[in-house]
Amino acid sequence: MLTEILKEKKCLKLVCGAGNLDADEAEKLVALYSLAGFNFFDLSADLNVIEAAKRGLKYSDKTNNAYLCVSVGVKDDPHVSKAKTDKGLCINCGKCLEICPQNAVIKKGKFYEISKIRCIGCRKCVSECPVKALSMYHEEKDFDEFLPEITGKNIDCIELHISSENTEEIFSKWNYLNNNFSGILSICADREIFGNEKLIKILKDMVKIRKSEKIIIQADGSPMSGGCNNFNSTLQTVATADLIIKNNIDSFILLSGGTNSKSTELAKLCNVPINGVSIGSYARKIVREYTDRADFLQNRQIFDKALKIAKNLVADILRYMQD
Repeated sequence: MLTEILKEKKCLKLVCGAGNLDADEAEKLVALYSLAGFNFFDLSADLNVIEAAKRGLKYSDKTNNAYLCVSVGVKDDPHVSKAKTDKGLCINCGKCLEICPQNAVIKKGKFYEISKIRCIGCRKCVSECPVKALSMYHEEKDFDEFLPEITGKNIDCIELHISSENTEEIFSKWNYLNNNFSGILSICADREIFGNEKLIKILKDMVKIRKSEKIIIQADGSPMSGGCNNFNSTLQTVATADLIIKNNIDSFILLSGGTNSKSTELAKLCNVPINGVSIGSYARKIVREYTDRADFLQNRQIFDKALKIAKNLVADILRYMQD
């Protein structure tokens, strides 16, 4: 069971992306990383993506040894936002194309457009644009439609992303999930919006609501920033996890946001006990040259090259995860 791998501190979560609607990529990533040793997979709340992930587990023959989580969010949380281009402002400089980690920028004639399917809401293109031709918009998920859709889809966990100042919406959606989903619930939280004191109060209030079952808190240090493989990149997630643990919040703790092969090592050096690690941007980046190939799942030579990289990542994570 998922709770057992969390208790044993063996939870390795691969984040495909809450906003990532690329079902083809999800299938490849789940197939690859489930064979490498990951046992928990975070997906967009989209039926096509969920079914693609299941095909990935079937490919690796890990259907009975892996767990699926779908991610939802509140308005303004970057994980459930998308970038868009104002063609009237775009000057065709291509800076957005150069910086996008998801290959979500497409050149259409004289302008650059953002693929809704591939965009994960990291906002890097928005920050890079010299003329502010790019902006973000919220992708709303109707819970009344979404939850019945995933009933019977063997979803083990639902994660709520709460990087928003709208606390009323946070608790409204959290209460809805508590009343309508019997599986494990997860909270993805960072300190940027709330600061330490307010974040801890919100988390404590949320945990009180879920009295009957233990929950996961994903300590999201620097959301969607895992491009580098060093201690500095992963520093904020370890600090956020330490803050949550020191405030005695009763939950499982996963590192995320800037995570890489150094994350569990830094947690151990800092005496921060965790139940697992979630890796998204970095895990996708190190194998992208292979997973972007159309023949990835058919070309065993190419697949095995990516698998070697993925297994090395797993070995680095597990080396420092257990006490």
